Amino acid sequence: MTLDDIVAAVRTAHDTRTSLRLRGHGSKDFYGGLLSGEVLDLAGHRGIVAYEPTELYLTARCGTSLAEIEAELAANGQMLAFEPPRFSGATLGGCLAAGLSGPRRMQAGAVRDFVLGVKLVDGSGQVLNFGGQVMKNVAGYDVSRLIAGSLGTLGVIAEATLKVLPQPVAETTLEFACDEAEAIRRLNTWGGQPLPVSASFWHEQRLWLRLSGAAAAVDAACRRLGGNVAVDAGKWWVSVREQSHPAYAGQSLWRLALPSTAAPLAVPGLRASEWGGALRWYGSEVEPAVMRAAAAAAGGHAVLYRAPESLRCLEGAFAPLPPPLLALHRRLKKAFDPQGILNPGRLYAEF
Repeated sequence: MTLDDIVAAVRTAHDTRTSLRLRGHGSKDFYGGLLSGEVLDLAGHRGIVAYEPTELYLTARCGTSLAEIEAELAANGQMLAFEPPRFSGATLGGCLAAGLSGPRRMQAGAVRDFVLGVKLVDGSGQVLNFGGQVMKNVAGYDVSRLIAGSLGTLGVIAEATLKVLPQPVAETTLEFACDEAEAIRRLNTWGGQPLPVSASFWHEQRLWLRLSGAAAAVDAACRRLGGNVAVDAGKWWVSVREQSHPAYAGQSLWRLALPSTAAPLAVPGLRASEWGGALRWYGSEVEPAVMRAAAAAAGGHAVLYRAPESLRCLEGAFAPLPPPLLALHRRLKKAFDPQGILNPGRLYAEF
């Protein structure tokens, strides 16, 4: 598949007002609203377009698998620092559209922080270019980062340029026995200190802390913090990144983004917490209104990350937007996708 093929398909859909469902590998079909529209398969638009290890950037087409990209980076001692989940075949386009980051997000930043530029096909079939290949080239509205997490509702991400970083020289994972409240206290204390913490994960009264960086810094942090050194930690963190760890099992899963200092919530079903306590996972069947109210009261928000279709259809995946933000989202959708043909209902039912 070429860029011209994508443009032609979108223009035809625009002219006939036919809804399109943008799909790479389909690894995140569970995420967001219900799927609708004719499938526009983008997996064939693949390949690494440019990679400059010394300039720390990589450009690839939307159907390029994360596995292929990360293998190329690893050969040069580099990585996607936001540690995106691969989910058995995830593509670059789907990675940016979903905006999901892995365990290292607490140290390195989110997907949007590494997007330098995108080539976008909007809902009328226009090819738009935003950003560049280095941070200093970004001027005006930062549309490249706006695309991250938009779930394909604003355009087809035909190509993207990402900032890459060197892999850490040394990594060690420590284990501690503690309850949720103690884990939150420790993580926030450590977060205010010059420690090379790159990931945290709390589950069933155990806290795992990953330290990454220069060997001397990691060794010094290990001596200072104590705990037990985890065995075979690399594979264990992969299970967290890929959400194959038992903490993520079950039909329904809530993803709560909260201030890292937020106290334990008075709702049942806590499975795990990540990112220094700022990301918490719940697998209970608590009423959606109760879960979202609890998250809001703690200063955050709740996403119905995974659920049966009946619940997703009834509740929607994301917390309802206040009227001013909803109006802004609608204007953006109208500007990028005038006929509303791209992934309708995937982000919010209104568009």
